[in-house]
Amino acid sequence: MILSSRYFPMLLCFAASALLTYGCIEDDDGIAVVDNLPSMTFDEVTFAEADIDSVYEVTLKLSGARQANGVVSFLVSGGTAEGGLDYEVITKSPLVFTQDEAEKKVTILVKGDEVREAKETIQLTFYNPKNLALGKDILTVSIADDDDNAAGLIIPAGGYTTPNEYPGMTLEWADEFNGESLNPAFWTHETGDGCPNCGWGNQELQYYREDNTSIVDGHLVITAKKQKYANKDYTSSRIVTKGKKVFKYGRIDIRAALPKGQGLWPALWMLGSNIDVVSWPACGEIDIMELSGNLPNRILGTIHYGANTSSHQYKSAPLYLQGNANFQDEFHVFSLKWVADKIEFLVDDVLFYTVTPATLGNASYPFNKNFFFIFNVAVGGTFPGNPDGSTPFPQHMIVDYVRVFK
Repeated sequence: MILSSRYFPMLLCFAASALLTYGCIEDDDGIAVVDNLPSMTFDEVTFAEADIDSVYEVTLKLSGARQANGVVSFLVSGGTAEGGLDYEVITKSPLVFTQDEAEKKVTILVKGDEVREAKETIQLTFYNPKNLALGKDILTVSIADDDDNAAGLIIPAGGYTTPNEYPGMTLEWADEFNGESLNPAFWTHETGDGCPNCGWGNQELQYYREDNTSIVDGHLVITAKKQKYANKDYTSSRIVTKGKKVFKYGRIDIRAALPKGQGLWPALWMLGSNIDVVSWPACGEIDIMELSGNLPNRILGTIHYGANTSSHQYKSAPLYLQGNANFQDEFHVFSLKWVADKIEFLVDDVLFYTVTPATLGNASYPFNKNFFFIFNVAVGGTFPGNPDGSTPFPQHMIVDYVRVFK
C-alpha cells in the first residue's frame, strides 16, 4: 500500500506514543513534534448580576513547556441561564495560546435587571484541544442575583420569645409574616433617597427599594446591599403602616435579629400619625429600637420631640448585651409598654428606660395619640457614620413577628 505524505506525521506520533509517555503536538508548519503537552486549567467562578449590564472575564491558565501554539475550541453546552437574555459570551471560539502566553480570557457580558431570580449557571465545554491537554473540559460559571435577598441569609435558630397573650390584655393586631409576600393591607413601601436627595434628613447613603424586602420562612427580611442604583451605592428597604394601621397605648412586642457592621443603622420605630399636619418633630417619634452597626451589642430606646426642627430635642438610653453576645446572633424581643403619660422600653422583658412628661421638661408631650410603625435599615448617615472596608454586605434585619396588645 502506498501512503501519501500526510500520513507520515500520524505514524510518527503513534510510534512515539507507543514507546514514550509523551504527547504529540503539531507545529504551525504542520510538522509533528513530540513533547509533554502543557495543561490548561481554570477555576469555577461566580459573577454578580447587577441592575445594569456588567462585563466579566474567566481566566484560563496554561502551564508547562510547549513548542507550538496551543488551540482549543469551546461552546456553551448547558446551564440554567438563557443566552441572549441573561448573558452573552463575547469571546469567539477557538482560543489560541501563542508560545509566550500563559493565560487567555473568556469575556462574558452578564445582563442586568431588577428582577429577583434564583442563582443561574452557564456551562462552557472545551473540546478539540491541539498542542495542549485539558485538565477538565467543562467550566461552570454561576450568576448570583444581586436582587436575591436570601444571599448569605442566616435565620437564627434561637433567642428570646414572648407569649401570644397577656393577662388582662387582648391582641389588637399582629403580623407574623407567614404569607409569601408583605401584606399590602398592613404595609406600604417608602422608596427613594428621601427629601429628595437629602438621605431622609440624615445624609444616609441608601436608596430604598421594594425589592430589598422579602418574606422567608415566616420572617420579614429587609436586606441592605452594596448595590449601585439611582446614583446611590447602597440599597435597602423602608416599610410603614401609615394610613393602614395606627396605634395608641398598649404593649408592643417585636422579635427581631439585627444586622451589624460599620455604617449600618437598623430601626424599629414609630411616628405620630399627624405628621402631615404638624410635621416632624412636633408629631413625636418613638424609636423602640435603633442600633449603630459598629456597636452590635448595644441598642438604644429614643424619643424625639419639639415644636419644630429648630427646637428639636431627643432623649435616649442604651441597653448592652453581656459578654461577646450581639443582636445578630439570635432573636431578641424589643417591647414597649405604653399608657397615658408613660412609655417603658424593654428588651427581653428587661426594663431599661422610662419616659414621662417630666422627661421632656417644659416641652410639649406628643406621645398620647396615634402612631404608626416604620421598619427600615439605613446605610450611613449622621448616626452610624458611613460604611468602610470592614463592613460586610449584604446585611439583613430579620423580624419574626410584631404584636400589639391592648
